[in-house]
Amino acid sequence: MTKFVKGNEAVVIGALYAGAEGYFGYPITPASEVAHKAAEYFPATGRIFVQGESEDAVAYMLYGAAAAGCRALTATSGPGFSLMQEAISYMAATDIPTVIVDVMRAGPGLGNVYPEQADYGQVVHGGGHGSYRCVVLAPGNVQEMCDLTMLAFEKAFEFRTPAVVLADGQLGQMMEPLRLPKREAPPVDTRMWATQGTAETRRNLLTSIYLDAPAQEAMNLRLQAKYARMDRIFQLAEQYRCEDADAVLLAFGSSARMARSAVDELRAQGIRAGLFRPITLSPFPIDTLKSLVGKRLWTVEMSAGQFRDDVILHLAKAGTLPVEPIGLIHRMGGMLIPIGAIVQTVKEAL
Repeated sequence: MTKFVKGNEAVVIGALYAGAEGYFGYPITPASEVAHKAAEYFPATGRIFVQGESEDAVAYMLYGAAAAGCRALTATSGPGFSLMQEAISYMAATDIPTVIVDVMRAGPGLGNVYPEQADYGQVVHGGGHGSYRCVVLAPGNVQEMCDLTMLAFEKAFEFRTPAVVLADGQLGQMMEPLRLPKREAPPVDTRMWATQGTAETRRNLLTSIYLDAPAQEAMNLRLQAKYARMDRIFQLAEQYRCEDADAVLLAFGSSARMARSAVDELRAQGIRAGLFRPITLSPFPIDTLKSLVGKRLWTVEMSAGQFRDDVILHLAKAGTLPVEPIGLIHRMGGMLIPIGAIVQTVKEAL
């Protein structure tokens, strides 16, 4: 079955099929339709919907529900995600699995409601206090707004960590056909760690405070070992026409849509171009990206270059920095990147 829906509604559909039991939200443009549709669909299917009084309150409602083993989620945009950072840090330290959807808007400050990708830093690198990070998935179309929300729940519970679906205002507001999932995800057994007020779970303790410094360090080392395991086994990326490419555009989210069209236009003009699209921003798909070193590389992004900085960081850590500097093709403030500008930049450089 196929529905014609906004990306924000596709998030809610994906959450329902993932077995989400509760939605806790506070509306903020351009993510408000997620809360609107959750308010419609969750009670209608016997699930919980709560609109909190603020993003802070919502984040701690999410924390409490997830600590009890509930598959719960929220959605917000940049300013709201900033307010949730303290609770997300607590959840990461306590091994709490939950899902947060960030539909990015322009900033900094209040900015405006148009699409941007400048939340990259605070989402991918933790943002809050302490040495933690989340699973971060970057959809590129309405179908993936649904599918990656389901995957976010799966990986959040597999790794017992918060998972973020990092979208943008363009993806949240656009409408495309959505193929509904074939089946709902099976129930998750959380009795080994959840605190549900029962005799069976009374032994479980969820805490992020260790007044003994060696114990606090041991907790941090355990977290880093978990992230290292995530890096080894969970990297997702898409390559488009990269096999014989001389020039490769690196992009995620809405920027990848523009970059893909630019690749086709460059090919039509005789320039062998390709697209590398990371689907997991954390863990970063460095194992795939390394194979493209030796080609001319540009990042295409709606930010000041946060994504390019991360690409350089991961390549440097892998010991595979390209000889040519990685170029930056970008717009900010809610401005989309014209396909012609991408094409012209690559042509002039080559």
